[in-house]
Amino acid sequence: MKVAVLGAGLMGKEAARDLAASQGVTQVVIADVDITKAEEVCRKLSSDKLSAAYLDATNDNQLADFMKDFDVVVNALFYTFNEKVARTAIACGVHSVDLGGHIGHVTEKVLAMHDDAVKAGVTLIPDLGVAPGMINILSGHGVNQLDQADSIKIMVGGIPVRPEPPFGYNHVFSMEGVFDHYTDPSLVIRDGKKMEVPSLSEIETVYFEKFGPLEAFHTAGGTSTLSLSYPNLKNLEYKTIRYPGHAEKFQLLVDLGLTKRGHVVEVDGQKVDVRKTMLKVLDPIVDLKDKDDVVLLRVSVSGTKDGQPKTYEYEMITYNDKTNRVTAMARSTAYTISVVAQMIASGVITKRGVYAPETIVPGEVYIQEMAKRGVIIKETEKAAV
Repeated sequence: MKVAVLGAGLMGKEAARDLAASQGVTQVVIADVDITKAEEVCRKLSSDKLSAAYLDATNDNQLADFMKDFDVVVNALFYTFNEKVARTAIACGVHSVDLGGHIGHVTEKVLAMHDDAVKAGVTLIPDLGVAPGMINILSGHGVNQLDQADSIKIMVGGIPVRPEPPFGYNHVFSMEGVFDHYTDPSLVIRDGKKMEVPSLSEIETVYFEKFGPLEAFHTAGGTSTLSLSYPNLKNLEYKTIRYPGHAEKFQLLVDLGLTKRGHVVEVDGQKVDVRKTMLKVLDPIVDLKDKDDVVLLRVSVSGTKDGQPKTYEYEMITYNDKTNRVTAMARSTAYTISVVAQMIASGVITKRGVYAPETIVPGEVYIQEMAKRGVIIKETEKAAV
């Protein structure tokens, strides 16, 4: 199979690494507007399957001309490109996957292209990172094993192995995204009703093997498409995992309006964007650099099977790859999008149209494929909710 990877950033690079190492993949072209960056990725990964290409994704004709020659496109560009890439994939008759983006209802806009994708005979799956992505696939796997699903509870966190002040946190993706997740309200389902709760709220203590006590609290965007795919759930919630005290410290920044989009103040006659200033201040402080990180994940799906209450729980603890200098979050994210892209191109996934991950990705196969890559997801079946 021939695969195009759009974007030579961290996630694009690691997806390309996995694709090039996969037996069924014959060619991988990594494309970026910065051709030097794409060429550097190819040099570092050193595979005869890999090559670099210049691509300005803002140019519609250039994007279509590039994408048309591949079996599947892995879109690792910034989320603002997701709608354009999806439309282009449908026009070109090419399968496509992306890393998602809840801001501006981007994923909903991609899902709305379902009928066009069916007519074009292609499969598009958005939201293929960790959260959303992995959590969706595991949630769907749990739901499919129950006769009736009533509750989905999700906890995920990418954290440093050894926390340092002031936040006990080092970012493993954009700090701007972190600000959004902490500032916007979080969608939940309670007693069958959709509602919003403040992010950073309802802190609870959690434990993982070798990690704890930790805290988990609501953040925006985590439930992704789950409330749409499973509208009859009685309860649904997503919480982010951090070291104790993190939420309280960030709550102060939110309360002061320091993370708010469009917050502008005047200083010495000059207009200053407060949010952008805070990002500049915090970015070097919370940069992961060469520190070790870990991704912790727990998904609990509860309901009934054969008339009895039952819960399927999925747990993952994934560390960074020190040999290849790859973060735990990059491994978990890039392997997810690579594995699903290969499922489409190889015929494991055959349905055509646009689908949320939980409705189309076979969970058992996904868990097996991730295990081959050293990302172990443990499933536990419990008799009682």
